[in-house]
Formats: sequence, structure tokens, C-alpha cells
Amino acid sequence: MDFADLALIALIGTVGPLLATRRAWHLPVTLGELLAGAVLGRTGFLVLHPDDETFTFLAQIGFALVMFVAGSHVPMRERSLRPALRFGVLRAVAVALLSVLVGFALAAGFGTGNGAVYAVLLASSSAALALPIIDSLQLGGNQVLALISQIAIADAACIVALPLVIDKAHAGRAALGATAVIATSVVLYFVLARFEANGQRKRLHALSKRHRFALELRINLFILFALSALAVATHVSVMLAGFSLGLVVAAIGQPRRLARQLFGLAEGFFGPLFFVWLGASVDIRALGTHPSFIALGVLLGVGAVVTHGLMRATGQPIPLAVLAAGQLGVPVGAAALGEQLHLLAPGEAAALLLGALVTIAAVAVAGARAARTQQAQPSRESPDARRT
Repeated sequence: MDFADLALIALIGTVGPLLATRRAWHLPVTLGELLAGAVLGRTGFLVLHPDDETFTFLAQIGFALVMFVAGSHVPMRERSLRPALRFGVLRAVAVALLSVLVGFALAAGFGTGNGAVYAVLLASSSAALALPIIDSLQLGGNQVLALISQIAIADAACIVALPLVIDKAHAGRAALGATAVIATSVVLYFVLARFEANGQRKRLHALSKRHRFALELRINLFILFALSALAVATHVSVMLAGFSLGLVVAAIGQPRRLARQLFGLAEGFFGPLFFVWLGASVDIRALGTHPSFIALGVLLGVGAVVTHGLMRATGQPIPLAVLAAGQLGVPVGAAALGEQLHLLAPGEAAALLLGALVTIAAVAVAGARAARTQQAQPSRESPDARRT
């Protein structure tokens, strides 16, 4: 990899924003980046080489940052979120139980033996996908707060579960690694909370802002990379490290200036680079030589929408239930891990991403419908958004 490759990645990274510009579509920026990577990677002209070690390493940095930003956007500090937590937990558990049945049925039908992986994908929700849509549509109210808690719980649980089910031969090792990362994140929460309570964070923030040192960004990157190093050393995806630290930062509260810096770093370069790398890594043409996986991908997407949609029986409006079905980080992680560890059949990783694309399409329609019918009242502003 050289500067010409980086320039090309930065250029094709603009495809995502171009597709997402039309607000009526509600398409996530990552969709265009995945498609651009596919065109220039293994599926298309092989201009970008996903096996390049530097490219892969930079992509892993991007993955950790993307999940960090997603976790930091979960409104952990909103008091109004707590009463809705019970509904979120119950719905997340109900969807998980249904997903086990559907996931193992699909694995049996297609003879892949990956029922547990499919179950985790079906049960997952994407905070990185749904929360920006909820914010952009200004959805609010008790039903939306319950939805946010459901998405956060499902996202976190499935991120932890994914390495345990995708590499079953080393599930015990993955469980210990996940425990180590989570335990370290809990310790970090108490340390950083103490740092916040005694006023040292505010003094550091004032010093950094006055001299333009970006000290908080540097410290957060140090912690993120250290936690990612622990994840890699314990054979756990950096996805868990990034999301766990993001939740810690969200629980403590981050200044708006730090949020802007993190957003610029992740969304400006490293995030697009990761999704371009992922698109370049997956050989979508394998779906043509294994057409049964096209059906698998479609059924995974439809299955996710249906299992989440059944929460209508609990009083959840259909558009909000479908918003919870949106998948991004977990199928992306499953495809990336499966490709790296050679645990998926040819074309199966592409099927996982195809299923995610089906849910993204459903989320776009559901978001538009929720906005039109005004299922929830506008105005949901996080207390952290007002911090400077």
C-alpha cells in the first residue's frame, strides 16, 4: 500500500456520502463505501488488495473507531432511558429466542452448520445504523426510548456473543478474552468517573482547548488502542474493544469538542477505509457460483425483519420494530472474522452482507414511514449534547 492507494480510498470513500445525500432514501453512508470497495476489490477489478498487511491493519483501526463512535452515541446518561429499559430488555430477549429457532432452521436447510452464527446475526441490532436515523428524523417518546435501549442491549450482547459462536473450537478462549476486555472496560469506567468527579477532566479540557493540544483525543485514542491490543492478544475482535469503550465514554459523558474530533477521525478517513477494505475483501461473485447463498442472504435479512417485527405483539409499532432489525456491525464483524479465520464457505461471507443489506433497505422504508406517520413526538436531546 502506498499514498496512491490512500488517495484512491479517500476518493471512493465519497461514494457513500453521495448515495446518502438524498434524505428520503435514508441510506447509510457505509453502503456506498462497501459497494465501491467491492468494485475495486476481489469482486471487481482487484485494484485494491485486501490481503495487504498495511491495508488490513489500517482497516482494523477503522473498525475499532467505528464501534467506539457507535457506542459513544448510546444515550447512557438520559434518565428517561431507564424506565424504558425493562421493555428493551424483554424485547431483546424475545427476539433472541425467536432468532435461535430461525437461525438453526436456516443452517439445517442450507447445510452450513452455522446456526449459532445466524442466530446472533438475526438477534442483532445496529446502534451505528439506527441511532443516526432516529436523530435525523427527530423521533422521540417512550416507545423510541424503549427502542434505543433494545438496540443498545442487542448490539452489545451480540458483539460479545459473535466471537464465541463463529469460532466454536476456541470458544473458551474467546470467552476469557471477552471477559478480560469487558472487565477492563468496567475498571476504566470507575477510573474515568473518578477523574470526572474530582474536576480533573474539566481542567484538562480547559487546558487542551486553550492551547489546542487535543489532549482528550490523544488520551482516548491511547485507551482505545490499548484496549484493542488486549482484545487482539486475547483473540477477541477489536469490535468489542471499541464498542465497550464507547459505552464507557457515553456513561461518563464527553465534551462536544471531543465528539467532533472523534467523528472527524472516524468518519473522515478510518471508517470509510474499513468499509472499503471489507467490500474489497468479500468476493460477491462467489454468490454466482453458489446461488443457494443468494437465497440464504435474502432469508437472513427477511428473517431478521420478521423476528423483530413480531414485537408488534408487545405493543411496539411496526416501523420502530423494523428499525431495530437493522444490521451493520455484527454481520460486518462476522464476515471479516470468517474471512480472516477461513471459517466460512465460499460465498457465505457475501451472503451475510447481503442479509445486512436487506435489513438496511427495510430500515430505510421503516424510517420514512415512522417520519410520515409521526409514531413518536420529536425533540430528543441528550444532556451530553449540551456539554462544551
